[in-house]
Amino acid sequence: MTATSTARPAAPVRPHRPAATELRLSAFGPHRGAAFPLGPLTFFAGPSGSGKSTVLRAYEALARLASGEELAEVFADPAACVPEGAVADGQGRRGFRIGCTVDGPLGPVHLDLAVQAEPDLRIVSERLTYEGQELLTTTLRDPRQPKVQAAWYTAGAVPVTRAPLPDDRLATALLPLRVAGRTEGELLVLAAAEQVLVALRSVFVCDPQPQRMRAPAAAREVLLRRGCDNLAAVLRRTGGECANRHHALVKALGAGCAGPVTDLTAEDLPDGSVRALIGRGTRGVTPVGRLGEGELRYLALALVLLTGPRVVDVEQEVGMPDAHRALTVLADGFDRAMDARQVRALTELAGEVCRRGHLRLTGTVADASPVRGGSGVTVVDLVP
Repeated sequence: MTATSTARPAAPVRPHRPAATELRLSAFGPHRGAAFPLGPLTFFAGPSGSGKSTVLRAYEALARLASGEELAEVFADPAACVPEGAVADGQGRRGFRIGCTVDGPLGPVHLDLAVQAEPDLRIVSERLTYEGQELLTTTLRDPRQPKVQAAWYTAGAVPVTRAPLPDDRLATALLPLRVAGRTEGELLVLAAAEQVLVALRSVFVCDPQPQRMRAPAAAREVLLRRGCDNLAAVLRRTGGECANRHHALVKALGAGCAGPVTDLTAEDLPDGSVRALIGRGTRGVTPVGRLGEGELRYLALALVLLTGPRVVDVEQEVGMPDAHRALTVLADGFDRAMDARQVRALTELAGEVCRRGHLRLTGTVADASPVRGGSGVTVVDLVP
């Protein structure tokens, strides 16, 4: 017996917060022809040399380019990004290619870059596509000029508008300054570019440095930096802003630290700095600086998970409410210096937060066993 249905398939539900759902490393470092899915909570796992950190470096590079940084600032050592064994062409040129897909209210939008690393660093081509339509393309016409020829979809009296753009900047990030939005085609280009830019500009790289987190922090440094060395000042701020989140952080810290944790406070020091303290119940208080490396990394990551884009040092889109964007945390070495118990607890916390939709996390782990099987967790296994 066979069953048939005449009902139309349900339309896919588009996320209302733009987010990268695929990362493409067509030719980057050890990766060739690679396309990696990105869920709300994704971990890349594999032995040393499998390219876990390289994946996150490519993701961060796209985010920095989307924020307007120049190519040389993003790729300080571009030759290291060229796949090993890549042969130069007749003009001595070698390069690499990366890209991503950003899903959101518009649907999947694809961004792809080809970068020349040698002999000169420059973007030689860029494509922004949507439903098979090329919304933006750039091409290097004259290697003697520091420009590319850009063409974007207009769908007006002139189907495509052409103009030169710098070869050291992401053209997609320049579109809002160049496209007037007078035609339906231009409005589509701007909507696609905005979706990609909102997602990539909402990336925060979290790389806690325990040796620097032990020292007091300047009280005015209230946006968490990537190394989390100003942790104490941020805790002082967040402790007074939201009692519920502060209670959740204290509870989470209790699962990741040895001994009882009853409170998390900050005290002002005579020199104008601030240090963080952990309440130990009847045992008094302990300076956060006395925690072990794993405990400090656990605390920093838990703080990021339980706060949001207004607390970390990430670009704030003017006029963009938090409800319309999702903070994406990149955590290379998510499990570094932590034991399996701490990793499982932190993964459980990340799963709970990521399910709400306002935060995503992409990390790397040396050992996937504590994270594998966690609620909402996607594990991408890499091999050398």
